[in-house]
Amino acid sequence: MSNVSQVLQAKPSVESEPPTLRSITLPLPGLDGTRGLLEFVARNDLHTWFQRGDGFVGFGEAARFTSQGPTRFEDAQAWWQAVVERSVNEVTTEHDVAGIGLMTFGSFSFSKMSAFESRLVVPSVVVGSRQGKSWFTYTTADDVDLTRAAAEDMLARYLDDPSETHERSSGDELVGGKLTEAQWKTAVARGVAHIHAGELTKLVLARDVLARLVDPIDTAGVLRELAVRYQDCWTYSVDGLIGSTPEMLIKVENNTAQARVLAGTLDRSDAPDNDPTYPERILAGSQKQQHEHEIAIDSLTRQLEPFTASMTSHSEPFVLQLPNVWHLASDVTAELVEDDDGRVPTSLALVGALHPTAAVCGTPTTVAGELIRELEHMDRGPYAGPVGWMDARGNGEWGIALRGAVIEDPTHVRLYAGCGVVDASVPEAELAETWSKFRPMIEALGLPY
Repeated sequence: MSNVSQVLQAKPSVESEPPTLRSITLPLPGLDGTRGLLEFVARNDLHTWFQRGDGFVGFGEAARFTSQGPTRFEDAQAWWQAVVERSVNEVTTEHDVAGIGLMTFGSFSFSKMSAFESRLVVPSVVVGSRQGKSWFTYTTADDVDLTRAAAEDMLARYLDDPSETHERSSGDELVGGKLTEAQWKTAVARGVAHIHAGELTKLVLARDVLARLVDPIDTAGVLRELAVRYQDCWTYSVDGLIGSTPEMLIKVENNTAQARVLAGTLDRSDAPDNDPTYPERILAGSQKQQHEHEIAIDSLTRQLEPFTASMTSHSEPFVLQLPNVWHLASDVTAELVEDDDGRVPTSLALVGALHPTAAVCGTPTTVAGELIRELEHMDRGPYAGPVGWMDARGNGEWGIALRGAVIEDPTHVRLYAGCGVVDASVPEAELAETWSKFRPMIEALGLPY
């Protein structure tokens, strides 16, 4: 029996009694559309999800649910539905956008075999800003008066107690992870051999590196750096999982689902000067990159189709430009179909149906998952798992936890990056691609590399 299996048997899913929550939502005028939410990112224990000023910053904790194993998504969905049914929510603003009122942040393990506890966290206070509207919600399980004065006082308590910042030290260092570079290249070569043998068509292999810091990490500062540098990504923070992902697994709003699929990567540091056609020519003109992208988009649309009345996507992928890399990308939009009770699936229900996609696992999924466990020699934990938020109506945004890291303790931060391996993959090139994907976190931490 593997160590992970032993952990799962010893620590079954947490049967958390759904609490009765009470919340009040109030307008919060005056937020600047570009930097407004960043002004609230001043504590290291925040929960965040935002892109270009739209999103949420959460403070404190009103309730929490954890689960492990194959039913982690279903367990979390059932708990959240029970919480919603038992809760009393007062909304004193005319805004009617997704995310307003009672909401939760979530982070889920990549693998059903993981020792990581997947979780939903309901903050005590959430500041939200979407579609030019801003508000804040105060949530509690206690028997207190839910007034504007009480809500404003609770928000002020968090804002008046920012986390201590530390200067970056010359003693900070980046060290190897579970596998050396040579060992990881061997793993890639072995993956290619399995593909040559016809066992699968794509395999996504990840590796890790460890940041050792002299002083405790300035999490809030790292999040602000990521948000400013990677404005087209979704900057996230849930219980020590931090990063800025370019890939939206699923977004649900007003019975419509959207996804952004990425597969195919080109490092911008190697690009020639004054050649604007370079990314399109190299990415779109590469049979290997196109093949990898086609597998990823087919995987998602096939898994999403049973829940939809109609679905549209780009006929050809577009080139997404990020500060560190270019990606081949496709956006998918689908109208969700109602069930026999007249309900559409929640965002978390779709997460459970879609994860893991070929973009982070491979094809076929079962074969790829077994090879990942055999070749990576690590538990990915929440890396490449779903991360995001959901409201009481089932709306939500769930990205894939990429371009990020796990804060193991205040001075040890583990970074992860992966690559799609196909028949034409070359281990040296895949290793270089991982370094391009580590770069956002390395730069945000201020580390030499």
